[in-house]
Amino acid sequence: MLRCCRAAAAIAAGCAPGSPRGLAMAKSKFEYVRDFEADDTVLPNCWIVVRLDGRNFHRFSEQHEFKKPNDDRALHLMTKCAQTVMQELEDIAIAYGQSDEYSFVFKKKSRWFKRRASKFMTHVVSQFSSSYVFYWKDYFKDQQLLYPPGFDGRIVLYPSNQNLKDYLSWRQADCHINNLYNTVFWMLVQRGGLTPVQAQERLRGTLAGDKNEILFSEFNINYNNEPLMYRKGTVLIWQKINEVITKKIKVPKEDEEKEVEVTRTKTKVVPLHCDIIGDQFWEEYPEVLAEDS
Repeated sequence: MLRCCRAAAAIAAGCAPGSPRGLAMAKSKFEYVRDFEADDTVLPNCWIVVRLDGRNFHRFSEQHEFKKPNDDRALHLMTKCAQTVMQELEDIAIAYGQSDEYSFVFKKKSRWFKRRASKFMTHVVSQFSSSYVFYWKDYFKDQQLLYPPGFDGRIVLYPSNQNLKDYLSWRQADCHINNLYNTVFWMLVQRGGLTPVQAQERLRGTLAGDKNEILFSEFNINYNNEPLMYRKGTVLIWQKINEVITKKIKVPKEDEEKEVEVTRTKTKVVPLHCDIIGDQFWEEYPEVLAEDS
């Protein structure tokens, strides 16, 4: 029925069904409204960063009883969603995430959707959001999703490799600052017996050294021994991985098939918890910034 309606519309517009698209196009007097669409093509030869953040996640984490200061379930779910985004969309060279945010870096020479900013942002945010709901039960097995989460996004362009590295360094530095504060704060509340207001007042004006001293002297916690995922966040890159699979093959002069192990190489999105502020990461993985990668 739908096909018949389309054919009738094409005939009415003077275009035979199946005729070359460029010869005749169905138009209407309302076509002019397309002129109001803004051109949002981003600048060429720039890294395109799409950063998304959880909307009102302070409330969301409380309603869903996230563990404080860090909930491994929530962090792993965020990473799973980010991996899905990288696998489903094109030209993402690297991603970095911490807490309720993730940054996706599209290649400088990407021509995906003609480099339209709205397409980059909406595809990333919608793919991530739907994945969060889809995979929720895999990580929060005993916690029902009470209401749909929301994420907002923004786009920033970085013309040079150093600009991009500085951006990612900024996000990782932010991860360290926030996690150190949250770790001390929740120790004061959970083990120190302070109220949230009292803990906040206790930490007012303190420096990193002061916070480390509180953790060590009062709670016997060496912050440097905290999991790297908490302190450094998560870096996602593409890597070639060797996989061993079992295949059945037909052996000549034998009736039954034989199982053999076969090694194959696949390119996968791999999570790393490491420092990206120094040079070591970029020297170890130069392909991340390679323009022909």
